[in-house]
Amino acid sequence: MLSYTAGDTDVSLLDETIGANFERVAAKFPLRDALIEAASVPGGDARRWSYEKLNDDVDHLARALLALGVVKGERIGIWSPNCAEWTILQYATAKTGAVLVNVNPAYRSHELEFVVKQNAMRTLVVAPSDKNSDYVGMARQALANCPELREVVFLPGDPTVGLTAGVPESSPELTYGELLTHADGVGPSALRDRMAELDRYDPINLQYTSGTTGFPKGATLTHHNILNNGHQIGRLLGYTEHDRVVLPVPFYHCFGMVIGNLNALSFGAATIIPGRGFSPAATLEAVQDFGGTSLYGVPTMFIAELALPDFASYDLSTLRTGVMAGSLCPIEVMRRVIDEMNMRDVAICYGMTETSPVSTMTRAGDTLEQRTTTVGRTMPLLESKIVDPGTDEVLERGGIGELCTRGYAVMQGYWGQPDKTAEAIDAEGWMHTGDLARMDGDGYVVIEGRIKDLVIRGGENIYPREIEEFLYQHPAIQDVQVIGVPDAKYGEELMACIILKPGVEPLDLAGLQEFCRGRLAHYKIPRYLDVRESFPMTVSGKVRKVDMRQEAVARLGL
Repeated sequence: MLSYTAGDTDVSLLDETIGANFERVAAKFPLRDALIEAASVPGGDARRWSYEKLNDDVDHLARALLALGVVKGERIGIWSPNCAEWTILQYATAKTGAVLVNVNPAYRSHELEFVVKQNAMRTLVVAPSDKNSDYVGMARQALANCPELREVVFLPGDPTVGLTAGVPESSPELTYGELLTHADGVGPSALRDRMAELDRYDPINLQYTSGTTGFPKGATLTHHNILNNGHQIGRLLGYTEHDRVVLPVPFYHCFGMVIGNLNALSFGAATIIPGRGFSPAATLEAVQDFGGTSLYGVPTMFIAELALPDFASYDLSTLRTGVMAGSLCPIEVMRRVIDEMNMRDVAICYGMTETSPVSTMTRAGDTLEQRTTTVGRTMPLLESKIVDPGTDEVLERGGIGELCTRGYAVMQGYWGQPDKTAEAIDAEGWMHTGDLARMDGDGYVVIEGRIKDLVIRGGENIYPREIEEFLYQHPAIQDVQVIGVPDAKYGEELMACIILKPGVEPLDLAGLQEFCRGRLAHYKIPRYLDVRESFPMTVSGKVRKVDMRQEAVARLGL
């Protein structure tokens, strides 16, 4: 049997734009909670939007954008951690037909200016500066250095940005409040007319890949791509208007804005923002305070929540499901999430920005083994295959090769980079993921790692995931990543990078190797050990193994 599957075809896709879908849901559930932002200061009040109020605020911002002269297809950037205005702008750009550009909040000046110039961004909406980033200062620098950028809009909260009475429409700097005043000059009929011009296959979102191997590339996604991917995920999670989805994951990434916002809000469910950045305590408080039924996170987030000293004191009884994604999930962590967080129907989602993002997913009825050792089966109305990376021939079931995806979720391409698009999407429409995987007899997919993370030691192919899963069984290890480092004799050797559990005895290399001896093949036993406080991460929660390899090479003098 070949490593090929097609997802269910007995379901249909939504044939509407994001704005039209949201208006339809808001009309059906006008008074239900749509968006809750937990208090940003202790003792403060949460901000709440019903569907009716959120739709009104979206329309208000959309009309303000029209007043600025924003036309269909122009790029509007959002450079901010999670906040309510992020969601409002997401839907306002969808209604005006502007392409929302998600800018990584971790970017610094040169990265921001690269993205602004690469897509000729006309407007940038900017977060208040905080202890981590001088967003305001860097945005002003971009305004000076990027002639394409016409306006910078500052979100509330930064004391260095003041209101200017009677600000002219030609001003390149606006506060969010000043922008909203422009809406008075544009009537609702103008917005209706603009929405009538839009097509579900129009590009509506640009998401830049992490750029670990060079400059980031802008994945161009349509209404049809991301609205339907979010909706299909929610359907498999069993979402209804009674769900309350807690979102500590970043909106700038597909996890937050598609698996989160577009998914939940297409069912009339509530979205709950615990805070601007991830805090394990604030996340569990949001579940407890607002009756969360679903919780999202990358594995490191769940690890941090479970490690809270007062974890057992939180009332998580309302939880039933959620999504774990972003990177491979340790089996033991998944078991604890199901058993100790009441997330009996939690799903593993796998995909990439270029596939909107989810292409395979576990289902609620799957066995514990399937939900802890695989990334599930092919999503409805998509196809998956595993091919030999050298020949592109489809492998037999069980063979390890490159996972490819085809269907409605595959991006239009990389913005302004047809050569890079052709490298990623072949002539038959298959997106080549760069991930090593195998498919079992029932069509479940197991990710073995990135092709570039494969370690070849003395001619033996070693998949770090296998060793990582084994080392999670060590009683002293809280988190682990295995990398390959150069070796004169074998080509590569293994290094285990570990984070120890609080309060445990130190672990040295000899102790680690003794734990492995007789239980792992000799060539899979790490040659080096690096005990760390943390791992370098992308904002979306993926471990940057490339950085760890570079650090190890420098430290070991290899």
